[in-house]
Amino acid sequence: MTVKEFATTLGLKNWTPDLDLDVPITGGYAGDMLSWVMGKAVAGSAWMTIMSNQNVVAVALMTDVACVVLTEGVEPDAALVTQANGRGVPLFTSDLSTYELSAWLGTALAAQ
Repeated sequence: MTVKEFATTLGLKNWTPDLDLDVPITGGYAGDMLSWVMGKAVAGSAWMTIMSNQNVVAVALMTDVACVVLTEGVEPDAALVTQANGRGVPLFTSDLSTYELSAWLGTALAAQ
């Protein structure tokens, strides 16, 4: 599954519309403590979080995740959107919970 397929299927709001979304998602990670995510997230994952500051982009780049999804209706601040667009990190939002998105992604990836 690609980032584009994931986002389209779940109706995620795209804050980085000019980025390439034909990037494969190979797993998922749910976490909000940035230092923990840095040590645990795996490259190619879709990262679900409620953290919405510009440090999210730095962590996404360090872990090489496929995309970041802010869950539970969290909206990114302007600095995060600017950083994500400038650094090439696909950024989305959803009203779904971190659990709901993670469960859906796990089921979808297992079915591939």
